[in-house]
Amino acid sequence: MPLSTDEHIGTRVKIARQAADLTQAEMAGLLARTESWLANVEAGRMPLDRYSLITAIADLCDVDVVWLLGQPYRLQRSGGNLAHAHIPAMRTGLRRTGLILSGHPGLAPQGAPVDLADLRNRSRKANQARQAADLPAVATLLPGMIEDLNTALLQHADARDDALRLMVDTARTARMCLNQLGYPDLAWVAAEVGAGAATELDDPLVKAAVAWDRCGALLHQASLPETVAVAEAALRDLEPLAEASNPQREALSLRGALHLRAAIAHARGNQGTDAWSRITAALEDADRLGEGFYDLDNHTVFGRGTVAVHAAEAGVEVDQPDTGLKKVKGTSVDEVPSKERQTHYKIDKARAYERMGRRPAAVATLRQAASDAPYYVHADPMARALVSNLARVGVPSQAAALSSLIRNMELVH
Repeated sequence: MPLSTDEHIGTRVKIARQAADLTQAEMAGLLARTESWLANVEAGRMPLDRYSLITAIADLCDVDVVWLLGQPYRLQRSGGNLAHAHIPAMRTGLRRTGLILSGHPGLAPQGAPVDLADLRNRSRKANQARQAADLPAVATLLPGMIEDLNTALLQHADARDDALRLMVDTARTARMCLNQLGYPDLAWVAAEVGAGAATELDDPLVKAAVAWDRCGALLHQASLPETVAVAEAALRDLEPLAEASNPQREALSLRGALHLRAAIAHARGNQGTDAWSRITAALEDADRLGEGFYDLDNHTVFGRGTVAVHAAEAGVEVDQPDTGLKKVKGTSVDEVPSKERQTHYKIDKARAYERMGRRPAAVATLRQAASDAPYYVHADPMARALVSNLARVGVPSQAAALSSLIRNMELVH
């Protein structure tokens, strides 16, 4: 089924190349690809379904990787417009938070006094919606929470630390939601709000958790060296806690999660050896924590199954899909207590299957993921790239499932 020309990434690649005053031959050479490969990408006949290549093109042409990906996707189905409708209020609330945390004078509460116990309950609900991969629900909850926390920071001087911890938690949830909705610049603002609150708390574990979110925001903007730098700084600060004679489990968990962030940065930079080294380091921490351990308190859901999730993505990015799927043995991702993590894995598992020539399995896996978390899958740039490619080559045995994905991703009009 053909896709409209403005829906495939190749159109934007051509625009970026021409703006950079590069010929197809010049750009292909810089990417270590053939001129015919690039011509096929630009014409929509060849997929561009790896962040490593997309990042390289963005760097060469000096364009925003998010623009190349065509985000944000304002889908009509699965609550897509509802989620995007809350972005202006989120932006306003986060801007006010930044001013409040900086100690700016003259700011007045925008609402009535708030109860911190109620805010804690709402924060738990937002986190539950996050782990359920229900982005419209998260986007609906966040604006009111952010503004009420702004009021709490201005009014609850006697419980400021409690309000700051809740703001860290809420800002981190906002970062994930905004990244997935396709607003990386605003996601970075959310990450910096969390960092500001963490700095005031001066808790090394909270700072490490916020560094993990900073890495997540940077990865979505393809800032790969910066991702590794932030992860490394946080890892150095964690080392005394993680290597103590009786280490805190939280420190081990955050160390492993930061290694996974660095692993994906290395993989997207096509640095396979470094990526697998980080995956191995994370797996060692997961094994120290035990088979059933998953860190929901720190949002990372770190554990053996989460290492498997990241290994699958790393395998696709460094063109070793089979290695990625087999890297973590004896662990089922279905046991990870987060639909968001499970869905992310299924997307990358489908990508791996496609690269291994198993197209029917790729369609079936992605269709299952979309059934469980529709908006998350339908708006995911790599899932969309995969479906575009599968539509181009055709998968007769999965025609109905593929057609459903195409319709729900609104890839044709």
